[in-house]
Amino acid sequence: MEFMTTEELAATLRTADDTVRYWRHVGKGPKSFKVGRRVLYAVEDVEAFIAEARANDGQVSP
Repeated sequence: MEFMTTEELAATLRTADDTVRYWRHVGKGPKSFKVGRRVLYAVEDVEAFIAEARANDGQVSP
């Protein structure tokens, strides 16, 4: 299983790091977990998040 950091996810989605952090805060982005201080996202969860957004015309519900 591969993982992405907040910064890598933001770069992949072409958005700001703070946007990804906000999504995490409000429960809107892909599933995440912490290892120590580091927040990680499983690549498969990111792919599912993108697929859901594409299926819903770019909208993802929390």
